[in-house]
Amino acid sequence: MRFSGRGMILVGVALAGLAPTVLAAPPAAAGRTVTRSASQCIEVTATIPLAKASSGIAVNPKTDTVYVPNGGHKVIVISGQTNKVVSTISVGRNADSVAVNPATNTIYVDNSRDGTISVINGQTKTVVATIPLARDESQIAVNPATNTIYVPHLFANTVSVISGRTNTVTATIAVAQFPQSVAVDPKTNTIYVTGMAPDEVTVISGQTNKVVAHIPFPQGSPRALAVNPATDTVYAVPGSDGTGKSAAVINGQTNTVVANIPIGGDIPDAVAVNPSTNIIYAVNQFVSPGPNGSVAVLNGQTNKRVATIPVGPGPGGVAADPKTNIAYVANAPTDGMPSSVSVLGPCPL
Repeated sequence: MRFSGRGMILVGVALAGLAPTVLAAPPAAAGRTVTRSASQCIEVTATIPLAKASSGIAVNPKTDTVYVPNGGHKVIVISGQTNKVVSTISVGRNADSVAVNPATNTIYVDNSRDGTISVINGQTKTVVATIPLARDESQIAVNPATNTIYVPHLFANTVSVISGRTNTVTATIAVAQFPQSVAVDPKTNTIYVTGMAPDEVTVISGQTNKVVAHIPFPQGSPRALAVNPATDTVYAVPGSDGTGKSAAVINGQTNTVVANIPIGGDIPDAVAVNPSTNIIYAVNQFVSPGPNGSVAVLNGQTNKRVATIPVGPGPGGVAADPKTNIAYVANAPTDGMPSSVSVLGPCPL
């Protein structure tokens, strides 16, 4: 059972609308592989070096700002316009996970060693509140439509419901054992939580704070979740203890797995959705035999993998900006290797 707190390579994938139809590409420069189409191309356009990073990462599309906890007591603030670190914010100990409410420009950081959530004002870049919780919290998700925050507790087998208006816990919901990941559909006010005993995705109504469905996860050990509210679809990937290396596609209306998309790699570890393009980014933490990881780019319309893009070593988190159509991957390696953020954006055509 796996728990986590948690020269530039240019590889591109072309997407004609959402279909993987590709036109002939011009000759690529040395060390650069780019596939082009008439409409769009995705590649690693920049690598942002960091002194240290955790696997957590989040983006505020309204301010074009990226937030990366460093696993210590800092949150790194990156400008999406310049790909530069513009600030660091002191928070609690072992800052691992982060989530953003773009409607209020508020950032929530999980401090796993302290058992607290730091609440940051995105405009002033200051901590404005600290919410006490147990010390086994996992990830964080925000429903911007209701200004509500959801935090699973890995060993308590519960999810804390937090009011973004009062910064207080308003409910505690019992779920399956070892909940690790949480995702929210703001359009339907539905919350999805991974569970590992039994292996399932637990479905919660945000209106009633009640569990309304249990979706079996036959791949075992669901690790990470992402939601596309535009299509009412949920994507779940297994962790290292799972038997599959595919993203499960869940219909949000029927609460059933309707497809599985192979993503390759050795350890699927994170997933994110761009609802503007219906593109899914699934992180593979390691790709044998080298130390680097990769990101599988999936087409949400066809349920096909259209590319695998190499990134840095030890990638553990991914976030997509639906306004700029850029994705950010947190590379948080160990054994003295450098941390970084890989920026996946449009190719310079």
